[in-house]
Amino acid sequence: MADLYTLTQQAIASLNVELVDVERAALGLLRVTIDKEGGVNIEDCEQVSRLLSRVFEVENIDYKRLEVGSPGVDRPLKTLADFKRFAGERVEVKLHTPIDNRKVFTGTLEIKDEQSHLFCLTFDVKKNEVQVIEFAYEDVDKAKLDPVLDFKGKKK
Repeated sequence: MADLYTLTQQAIASLNVELVDVERAALGLLRVTIDKEGGVNIEDCEQVSRLLSRVFEVENIDYKRLEVGSPGVDRPLKTLADFKRFAGERVEVKLHTPIDNRKVFTGTLEIKDEQSHLFCLTFDVKKNEVQVIEFAYEDVDKAKLDPVLDFKGKKK
């Protein structure tokens, strides 16, 4: 899968979009997730789909259906660059090792020390009580954006 990810990343490098994920799913589905500053639109997805269809045919990548889409509001954070880009945002982080018997935390992501890849997460414990945990990028098992949405679908 690393080769497919690298091939896809190289293929779309000139299109002003960022590759978030490449996933093989059931029934031959190949799902490619892209993003860009300000979000992707349908034209971005169409352009990437057309390009990848040709590239995958030339490279003999086996799939039955190609799906190109945006990561959505709960975008996964997969790279160190993602953590830096989304500092100040509300995120959900699952750690490899528990802190105070917990592995999953939701709060505001901040950069603690950029050189050593240390981050902190600030979250409400109780009303008027805030807790801060510190963790290294290497300690993260999974992470994703976790915005609070109102009923009109707007981010708060």
